[in-house]
Amino acid sequence: MDKHACIYVAGHRGLVGSAIVRNLESKGYTNILKRTHAELDLTDEKATDQFFAEHKPEYVFLAAAKVGGIVANNTYPAEFIRDNLAIQTNVIHNAWRHGVTRLLFLGSSCIYPKLAPQPMKEEHLLTGPLEPTNRPYALAKIAGIEMCWSYNRQYGTQYLAAMPTNLYGPGDNYHPENSHVIPALLRKFHEAKHNHQPTVTVWGTGTPKREFLYSDDMADACVYLMKLSQGHYQALLGSDESKTGRFEPPLINVGVGEDVTIKELAELIKQIVGYQGTIEFDTTKPDGTPRKLMNVSRLTKAGWKANTDLKEGLAQAYSDFKVLAE
Repeated sequence: MDKHACIYVAGHRGLVGSAIVRNLESKGYTNILKRTHAELDLTDEKATDQFFAEHKPEYVFLAAAKVGGIVANNTYPAEFIRDNLAIQTNVIHNAWRHGVTRLLFLGSSCIYPKLAPQPMKEEHLLTGPLEPTNRPYALAKIAGIEMCWSYNRQYGTQYLAAMPTNLYGPGDNYHPENSHVIPALLRKFHEAKHNHQPTVTVWGTGTPKREFLYSDDMADACVYLMKLSQGHYQALLGSDESKTGRFEPPLINVGVGEDVTIKELAELIKQIVGYQGTIEFDTTKPDGTPRKLMNVSRLTKAGWKANTDLKEGLAQAYSDFKVLAE
């Protein structure tokens, strides 16, 4: 990417989008398009078309999405499938219509089957039932991968889907009900400390294992992938299964390649926050998928690996939360 190339970061105020903007700016990119939801509703096809027609971005990072944790997914399943399908359909289609050079579509590890072999490889996509609590969101993201693949096959586009593991970091959503596990626990332990509560209750048994990637590392991976030479980038775009007989979607996992139990995570957050009470587990609440570890060998082979360890990342995330909580 030329330093003056027109780059559109869809969802620039979200966890990943804001990190991508920071990464691009730190690398000297000067022509970054950013629009809030109020300025551009990506579920509106006409408005999205007009935006692409006017600004002609050369590169698109599609980080805009409706996201949330187990509670949000269970409460708003219609919005999760409807809004995400609309956003990605409008952006991907108009990227093709208006000649975008490369597009990176961001998804989630929840696209893989609930009981997928561990660590999960890209080829495990569509090999089994999904986790029911986030199936609407996962199906929307799977449709986005298929849309990128279909446009590549039919129109010769260069659209790549990057599937991150569980993300956390500056700009996260700390809502008490609609947030993911790390921001939810950071808030719980912080409030328990300041309110002198003797216990903190964590959902589930604490036994599920999860992998966590710091958002700035995710952003660095995204920019790295977008900047790959044509040969290396093209190699990640998969193949036409009708011709090759191989299931090779334009898909790449982004993660750290190791995981921790929810119990270990809670104890680490307790330590970082400085909470002195005890942790209790509410086993009447759902655990979700037993384990979600990404196989990141494809990304490693492409030349990138994460460099922020979990303890360091959590400390930085907690500093971010404390600023917001003041």
